[in-house]
Amino acid sequence: MPSFSHLFSTLIESKGVFLDAMLITLELTVVSIIFGIIIGLFFALLKISNIKILAWISDAYVYLVRGTPLIVQIFILYFGISGLFLLPDFWAASLALAFHNGAYIAEIFRGSIQAVNKGQMEAGRSLGMSVSLTMRRIILPQAFRRALPPLGNQFIIGLKDSSLAAFISMNELFNVSTTLGSNNFDEMTYLLIVAIYYLVLVAILTIAVNIIEKKLAVSD
Repeated sequence: MPSFSHLFSTLIESKGVFLDAMLITLELTVVSIIFGIIIGLFFALLKISNIKILAWISDAYVYLVRGTPLIVQIFILYFGISGLFLLPDFWAASLALAFHNGAYIAEIFRGSIQAVNKGQMEAGRSLGMSVSLTMRRIILPQAFRRALPPLGNQFIIGLKDSSLAAFISMNELFNVSTTLGSNNFDEMTYLLIVAIYYLVLVAILTIAVNIIEKKLAVSD
């Protein structure tokens, strides 16, 4: 184990490289979460649809994602699509993470939507709203409030899962730490440093989610 003084000095010396890598990690996480929310909401709506074939498609998607490792999904997307056209590593990782997170987010949204009292839909319909308008103005806002805590957990998981992008040579936090560790024959020091960066990012994300939860609670 490295001494505290050595760890601290290395942390300061390498901050420029790690801060650049942290920005890439944040970009990767934000893009994948945005697309993951869109994908998740889409498949959640398919799942609760009265059309059985649409619910089956949603079930198949969720089963496919849950049944295969994320690293396999990243490799299939990166190397498979590259056979048709060149896909940059950033977008390969972002889309794979979005595809993966979307399945879990779909189940979060599905449960949250179904947890809203059915009378809310009936009330909206009685006011002359269409099903889609009632869903958008009444059901989904309530469902989002219910979904926020598990969504926050999924966002944190997505942040940590972004480290798998290192396997397609993206210069995110984990890849930078292993590269510097190998070059300096000091793997443990750089692994501890990258752990510190991840802990800081998770702390920031947790605080942000808690702030949003409190604001929504006040608005209720």
